[in-house]
Amino acid sequence: MGTKFKDAKPLTDEEEAEIQRQIASDPDAPEATDEELAQAKPFAEAFPDLAESIKRSRGRPAVDNPRQQISLRLEPEVIAKFKATGKGWQGKINDILKRAKI
Repeated sequence: MGTKFKDAKPLTDEEEAEIQRQIASDPDAPEATDEELAQAKPFAEAFPDLAESIKRSRGRPAVDNPRQQISLRLEPEVIAKFKATGKGWQGKINDILKRAKI
């Protein structure tokens, strides 16, 4: 993450002071006082309904019959043919094996 601005020169004290002056003079974003910070609540506590409505679970939803991961050795030509069919090529292998009814 630090590589994006690796060639940027550090701010001078005057530039930093000007930035801080502009931040302090912004009427739409006043700095919170110690009293305001002491009274602050977590978002989920302050807005429980909204927090619940935007909460989402992590990862994929659980499925009733999950697939199992295995290791399978196939010839390179077979893999190349399936990969050439595009996205979902592993699922196509699964479908063909299922239809084979071995």
